[in-house]
Parts: sequence; C-alpha cells; structure tokens
Amino acid sequence: MFKKILIANRGEIACRVIKTARRMGIRTVAVYSDADARALHVEMADEKVHIGPPAAAQSYLDIARIVAACRQTGAEAVHPGYGFLSERSAFPRALAAAGVTFIGPNPAATDAMGDKIESKKAAAAARVSTVPGYMGIIEDADEAVKIAGEIGYPVMIKASAGGGGKGMRIAYSAAETREGFARARSEAKSSFGDDRVFIEKFIVNPRHIEIQVLGDKHGNVIYLGERECSIQRRNQKVIEEAPSPLLDQKTREAMGAQAVALAKAVNYDSAGTVEFVAGQDRSFFFLEMNTRLQVEHPVTELVTGIDLVEQMIRVAAGEELAIRQKDVTLKGWAVESRIYAEDPYRNFLPSTGRLVTYRPPAEQSRDGITVRNDTGVYEGGEISIHYDPMIAKLCTHAPSRAAAISAMADALDGFVIDGIRHNVPFLSAIMENPRWQSGALSTGFIAEEFPGGFTGRAANDSVRQTLARVATVLDHIENRRKRRINGQMTGNGVAFATARIVRLGPDWLPVEVTAATDALADACGWTPGNPLLSADLGEGRVSVQVARILNGYRLAWRGVTLDAHVYTMREAELARLMPEKAAADTSRKLLCPMPGLVIAIPVAEGQEVKAGEPLAIVEAMKMENILRAERDVTVKSIAARKGDSLQVDAVIMEFA
Repeated sequence: MFKKILIANRGEIACRVIKTARRMGIRTVAVYSDADARALHVEMADEKVHIGPPAAAQSYLDIARIVAACRQTGAEAVHPGYGFLSERSAFPRALAAAGVTFIGPNPAATDAMGDKIESKKAAAAARVSTVPGYMGIIEDADEAVKIAGEIGYPVMIKASAGGGGKGMRIAYSAAETREGFARARSEAKSSFGDDRVFIEKFIVNPRHIEIQVLGDKHGNVIYLGERECSIQRRNQKVIEEAPSPLLDQKTREAMGAQAVALAKAVNYDSAGTVEFVAGQDRSFFFLEMNTRLQVEHPVTELVTGIDLVEQMIRVAAGEELAIRQKDVTLKGWAVESRIYAEDPYRNFLPSTGRLVTYRPPAEQSRDGITVRNDTGVYEGGEISIHYDPMIAKLCTHAPSRAAAISAMADALDGFVIDGIRHNVPFLSAIMENPRWQSGALSTGFIAEEFPGGFTGRAANDSVRQTLARVATVLDHIENRRKRRINGQMTGNGVAFATARIVRLGPDWLPVEVTAATDALADACGWTPGNPLLSADLGEGRVSVQVARILNGYRLAWRGVTLDAHVYTMREAELARLMPEKAAADTSRKLLCPMPGLVIAIPVAEGQEVKAGEPLAIVEAMKMENILRAERDVTVKSIAARKGDSLQVDAVIMEFA
C-alpha cells in the first residue's frame, strides 16, 4: 500500500480523498493555487505544494507542475478527484514516466471512454443501447445546422471533453443550433482546452440514470447499483439519489450488465460511471462514461456501505477486488443536495465573497438516519470567482425514500450560510414539492416546476402559523432580556401585553403571548445573534433560520423566506399607516447580475435591439451567461468593454 499520495484537485473532493487516506494510514499532499493558499484542503493535508496562479490552466491543469510536486514530496501516487486532469490520458502517462501511480483507470480506457465521441463508438461496438446522433467532428455552425436537421429536433449539442454541464446546449431550431454551437465550443475551449462538440437526439421527458462500476487490474468488474440524477439545471445536476424510484430489479440488472460489458470491453480498472438517458417506460440508452469518481458518489457509498475512494486506492496499488457482485446489496435510500454559491432568486447567477457564516448541520448517524456533509470550505473562507460554485454536498440516508427526503428537509433547514447568496432555499422548496416526493421525475423537472424562475416557496397556512409562533417567541425572548437591563426605574413590574400582531410578509396575524410562549422561550435556548432557532412547537422539532432586520426578523424555513415584525395592538395600528419605500427604477440600465468577466458586447451605441436578443455575454465560474433584452430597446451608451471584470450591479449599458 502507498505511504504517501498527492491529490491533484481542490475543494470538497480533495478534502474527501484526504479523509479516506487518513483512515487508511496514508500521508497526503495538497497542491494549491494562489487563490487557494488558505483553503481547507491545504490545511487538512500533511504537506502542501504551491503550483501557480489562480487560473486553472496555469495551476490545477498544468501537468508538469503536478509531476514536479510529486517529485518534490516523494508522493507515490496521485488521486485526480473529478474535473481538472481526471479524464486526460496525458496525465497518467506523464505520471507513469515519472514513476508515479495514477489512482484511476489506465490511459487506454480513458482514451476509449473519456472522449464522448469515441465512447459512443465503443458502446455501439459492445452492443450497448445508444442514442441516435452524429459522432464525427463538426467543423462549423452551417454543418451543425445540417446535421441537426437530419437527426430531427430537439437535439443536444455537447462538448466531447469534460462534463459538469459545461459546453452543453439543447436546440429546438436552426437558430438555436447556431447559437448553441458557438457557445458550446467556446465553453468547451475555456473549460477543457478542447472545442470539439458532437450532436445527438435529445430524448423528450427523459430521466438521467447512471450505473456505478468498479474494476480492478485482474479483470474483475462489478456494478454498485444506480443513481437517479434527473434533477438538473442547465444540464448540471442539483439533486441525486440512490436507488432510482423508476427502476425495477429487472431493469437495474439489465443496465448493470450493459455497464459491466462496456467496462470490460475497454479493460476498465477503477471506479467509473456509465450514464444512461432513460424513458419513463424504463427504456434506456447509453449517454457517456465518466472515467473518474463522480461528484454524487456519496449516495452510492451510503446505500452500499462501500468506500469508493478506498477501493480506487486499493485497485491502483494492485489489489484484487475483495467484493463480488453477489456481495453488493442496496440498503435504504440516500439523497444528495448540492449546495452552490449562486442566487436562485436571480436566475441562479454565481455569487462570490467571504463566508461570514458557514454552519452546516451536524454529521451524525442515529435512529436509522445518517447526515453527511462533504465540503471544502469553512467559516471565514472565501468563495472565489475562479472555480466551480459548489461549496458542499449534503447527504441523508434513511430506511425509505420518504424518510431520506424528510431528513434532507430537516438538514437543509439547519444549514446556515451568510455572506454570499446560496441555493439552500431552492433545495428546500424541492424537498416540499409533491412531484419530487412522488418520484415523477425528468431532466425537465426544474424548468417545468419553476417556469418563471425561482421566487421562493409560497407560504401556506401551516407555514405562516409556524413562522408566526417562532417570531412571537423571538420577540418575547428579547423583551424579557430588555427588562433585565440594569438601571431601569423601579416601581410596578412591567405587564406584557398578551395580544400581539405578527406582520409576516403581506399578512397580519393575531397571536397570543401565553405561558406556553414563556416555556418555549426557556426551552429553545435561542439568544439574540444566533442564526438558528431550534424548538419543538408541539408537532416535532423545527429549525428556523433567523436574521435581524430593522425592528424585526427575516425567517427562513422549508424554502419559505419571510420578514416578520411583532407589534402590540397600538404599534400595529400605527405601522399600517407607514408609507412603503419604492424600489429604485433600473429599467433603463443593464446591470451585471454577478461578478464576472465580459466576454463580448454584441451591440453598439444607437443600435435598436429586439426583445430576446443578446446584449452582453459575461463569464463567471467557468460558465458563459448571455444577458438578453427583456423588451425592445435602443442602446444609449455602453459603459463596459470586452475583457472588463465587473462586480454585481455594475452598469454595462443604458437605454434611451
């Protein structure tokens, strides 16, 4: 077994690998860029090596620097994590030349499967069911339009290299094919250094289901069940689960058999994932194979009890798999929610900055429920513009799907993040969604359930009553504290008014301060400044996030966020008379919705632009975002230029 390994990655996956290596008694080496000098993975590792500036191309993607770090530290093997160099066959070849072992598949398997075009050819040769499409190199937009027309709309334009939803576009027309081809090539080039794309038929109302495979260097390959990854936004997975609510045992075995056959055909010898697009009738077609560890691997670990990182390390060291197919059993249900640094209320635009507060729910396993949080950040750390916006993967495991979802809803309620925008309210709203709870999923779920974008979950009567009670308890705790301030005038004791009015968003709800309120105030242990109130309100324990606002609280629970103010009857009477401050009019300006780099300004001053046409393209966290005209406008002035780095709400242009 190796004595020291280097992790050629960053963030939560680097931390994840370090945890398993530490348990196995293996020393670890972290590599880091300038932007990650104080990152969590650097602190966790036994040794660290600086490898360059923030740009991935000059640090985490620089093979020579990684190999040099191995020589410098004496690392015997390298785990690539996912992304970056994990699927580039040149990397394991360079490591082999330096006498270092790659903890991943052999380069020939990576060549055969890592390239999406070649993998489809290999799958077809192995008699694996494949989606109709054009696997050749597409030279220009005209050829892309011609091919798309022959396949039949809708089509998927996809980068041959890489993954993570980058370099992928769905097109329903020739015009969308032209634009999607340009954007997919550009994103593929900047993210993976390879601008090749291919086109295939897009299956309507599909589900994304993948099979985890595991092989060794002795010819053994097994599969570890499936993961359902249909909850996606912009082709990037948001929520995953294992097993899939769609599959029966017969379909599971058929998909597993095809995945194993494909892996054996290319002599696959590590952890890998064979992805399928599935119809609602349980028909399935090969999509691609990811020759690396997947982001969502924890749900498979939770339902099988198998540590995939450990297996990868053992296989790389030459050990034979100790697990046989008959040993693999799926127990219970696991759900994973990806916590992203993005603003769901502003079309999920990336958010960067310092994590003023970062307090995930406690990791635990009791009463049949497991809560696991894979993360690479810490309170006080910074979310950088240079890398992927995922900051944590929250997982729950329980005996049933319903119990796992319920546990996830509770865990999300207790996940406190401040300083940046994040998608926890959106994830919480999905946990409460009846369609999600029923398992009626498709890759169009988010677009179909939130057609106008995410505006927060609407509060029903039950939610309003819960939040009104919480607001009353918070106010009562603060009132009691105020009465204990030194130096107050003596005399008759203060008699609290029992009748109150809670203004909760647009609603005015009458409440009573009773002995039960007093008891709850004592039991919950909340103190001013605490961002979380956890209490049993009589129907089970709830965790409500609390932020102070002027004369009140901003409360968040179950995907609902509302401002709460608690008044006496007289205060409420006066508060109703207060004028509402109108928001500033920004309708004549295009503001930058997130920190980013201006890639292009395809309009000029004085130009008339129709609704829906692009005004600017801004890149943030490796994704290109097209800012379009919301209505017909005439460009009056342009304040930004190509290459400018802009902050949130910076003016890009003004309209006449």
